[in-house]
This record gives sequence, C-alpha cells and structure tokens, in this order.
Amino acid sequence: MNPVIALVGRPNVGKSTLFNRLTKTRDALVADFPGLTRDRKYGTGKVGGKPYTVIDTGGISGDEEGLDLMMAGQSLAAIDEADIVLFMVDARSGLNMADEAIANHLRVNQKKTWLVVNKTDGMDEEIGKADFWGLGLGDPRAIAAEHGRNVTVLLEEVLAPYPEVEEGEDEDQHPELDDRGVRIGIIGRPNVGKSTLVNRLLGEERVVVFDQAGTTTDAVEIPFERRGKPYLLVDTAGIRRRKNVSEMVEKFSIIKTLEAIKKCNVAVMVLDGSQGLVEQDLHLLDFVLTSGRALVLVVNKWDGLESEAKEKMRSEIKRRLGFTDYADLHFISALHGTAVGDIYPSIDRAFDSAIARWSTKRLTTLLQDATQAHQPPMINGRRIKLRMAHQGGANPPLIIVHGNQTNSLPEAYKRYLINTFRKVLKVKGTPMRFEFRSGDNPFDGARGTDDRERAKERSLARTKEARKERKQRR
Repeated sequence: MNPVIALVGRPNVGKSTLFNRLTKTRDALVADFPGLTRDRKYGTGKVGGKPYTVIDTGGISGDEEGLDLMMAGQSLAAIDEADIVLFMVDARSGLNMADEAIANHLRVNQKKTWLVVNKTDGMDEEIGKADFWGLGLGDPRAIAAEHGRNVTVLLEEVLAPYPEVEEGEDEDQHPELDDRGVRIGIIGRPNVGKSTLVNRLLGEERVVVFDQAGTTTDAVEIPFERRGKPYLLVDTAGIRRRKNVSEMVEKFSIIKTLEAIKKCNVAVMVLDGSQGLVEQDLHLLDFVLTSGRALVLVVNKWDGLESEAKEKMRSEIKRRLGFTDYADLHFISALHGTAVGDIYPSIDRAFDSAIARWSTKRLTTLLQDATQAHQPPMINGRRIKLRMAHQGGANPPLIIVHGNQTNSLPEAYKRYLINTFRKVLKVKGTPMRFEFRSGDNPFDGARGTDDRERAKERSLARTKEARKERKQRR
C-alpha cells in the first residue's frame, strides 16, 4: 500500500495549500482565514517513481469546543492512520502554545514526524526556522507551499525509505481512494442532516456533524463496501438561496456541490421533514433532473413529527414533486437510523436502471404495441406514424423514436410513451429522455439503394431520348 502522509497543524498554516500542491489538484478549498477544512480529505500524488496518499485535516488549536473539537478529532484520526506526519507551522506567526501541544501529542504517539515551517517566502529561512528548534522534533524544513518552494525536495527526503514502484506494477491504494462502485451524492439544503446520514450509512463517525448550518464546506468522497459491493459516498455542502450567499468560500462550496451532482451516479436528495418543502428544494431537484442523474428522495427527521405534520408533508410532496414521481421516497431518521437501510435497494435499482441497455428489436416492438393500444393523433388529415425506436445512450437512458410528423406530436402523447416504456422496461429512479426524429426509416437506406435509383433515372432518360429521335426521323 502507498505510504500515507497526514498534514497536521494549527488552523491557517497552509495545510490545504500544500495538499493541493502535493496532489496537483484544487480539490481542497483554500482561503485566508482559519477553520475552512473540517473533514479528512484524501488525495494521491507521485514524486519520481514513488506514489503516496496524502490526508488534509482541520486545524488543532488546543482549546477546542463544540464544532472545533469535532474537527480536531478528525485530525487526530488522520494521525493514527498515517505512516508519515508532516507537522506544519507558520514562520510568520512564530511558535505558540498550540504548536507545543501538537508536538507533545506526536511525541507521545511516536509517529514518524517531519517539522515543516511554511510561509518562508520573502524571508531568511534560518530566521523562519529559529523559533521551532525547541519543539524537539528534529531539523525543521522550510518551504513555501503557495509557490512550491522546497516542496519536491521535502517529499524526496520524506519518501527516501520507500521503494520505487515499477511502471505498470499493481500498487494498492489507500481504501479511502478506491473509486470503484456506485457514486452516491448526498445533497440538500444546509442543516437537513446530510452528514448525519453519511455517518449512519457508513456505520462510523467519518464526517463532522454539528447542530449548525454550513458545517460541511467541501465535497468529501468516502469509498466503502456493503455486503461485498463497492460504493463511493460524497458528502456535499448545503446549498442556500443565492440571495443569502455572500461569502466567497460558500460560493466555491456550492460550485463543488454542483460538480459533485454532475459526477455522481445516484443523487440522494435529503429533505427536512420538520421544515417542509421550500423553493430551494425544488430548484436543487430541477438541477438534478436537468443533469440527468438518478434520484432517491429522503425525508429526514421523520420520527419527531406529529401525525398531522406527517400528513401535511406527504400531501405537499405529492402535490409539488410530481415531476420526480419516478424516484423512490423514504421517510427516515438519520440520527436514530430508522429506515436508513432501506435506502440501499433504491440506490441499486436507480443505478441499474440508469445504465440499462435494451435491444432495438425490443424497443421497436414496445413502440408498436404502444401505438396500437393508443394511436397517435391525426395532423392535417394525416396520421402521425412512429416506425421504430432504438437506444441512443445511457445514464440517463435516451430513447430515439423515428417516424413522420414527429414535430407535431403532442406533449400528452410523449408522456404516454415515456410512462409506457418506463412501466414495461421497469425503469425506476432515473429520468428517461426521448428524442423524436422525422424522416425515412434509417434501415431503409440499404447499401446500393441510391445507385439503383440513379440507374433507373438514367434508363428512363435514355428511353425518352430514343423516342424523341424516332419522332424526328419520321
């Protein structure tokens, strides 16, 4: 398995900046204020022929309470599973009590630790390192993560004891980075219980949960297996109404969430049963539908509702979410685990339907049966004819229907076809898209047909010319 490198330190010392530098990505959000990173984030990199796994963590200040205490717990968990710890300090801020507390913890745990002095750009390295010799963690290494100064040199030194991996050699990744399986995006407004649901689905406290809107600031990917089947859970930041979004970091969090929706196979939309449906829920569902993602609807905090509130919520969903009637609906309590296990079969059904393939013969037969049961309408005295259907794509399924006058096909008849195909093909949890094309049957243009038509035209032209010449001779 690749060596695991954990980045730890006080808030705002540049851990996420170094994470992006080591992974050559922009996966970790970076801003000039502390407390942005809250959950463990995993990435991979390679220097020379040596691959590695790197973990970005939240800051540890030593006097944590509430949310900060949970963030510190995530950092300590990363230290426990790491092979190498890069303890980052800030050359511009100098040594403080939090640095000393972290250093004491690392010495007690006897982790292989490298003391990294960041933000030494524009200053003498020896002066920047001077304050940190007293931590007793060996020779401090001075870097500038933002500009990449001395980063490669540091990595080469850190990874020196580890062997190179031959090109093409099968090297196991850290289990957190095993990206096989169904990608499940957990989405919704802030504070509806997304992170609580993620932890309940995983059976462990993998992401930070706190009774405060906006706890999750980044999209966190977590691979796992359930009954031998691989999955990839993506916990996302909540999306508020645009007028309420003012901070630049939140805007980037929303962008990461929308990207996560586009990349996922199945979106699990979490609704808050205690607050009912709001416009933002509808806007987010519309984005999921437009993106063509398979969908599972989950109403959380169901166990704390009175019977009257439950009935009102059911009625509201039926009235306002008719456009998502293809998706399974679950009423759960993520906090207590009620009915959470029922979500997995819906996820599997939605994914299987989204990637399903059907033969042209089956789809055409189904189209013919549907048109015989309920014929298309007459347009300008001519009956609309739908001749054949074939699959044009998957995830979501795209069915292409050929016929004549398809541009005049009423929306009601299109919905009839979609519902018929969905019912017969047992498609559940994913939108189905239909494309109607007018013109000749594409299989009528067999090879050589055009040549025969042209030969007939030439023969007729020669016959007419011969008749004309005979008349002139007479």
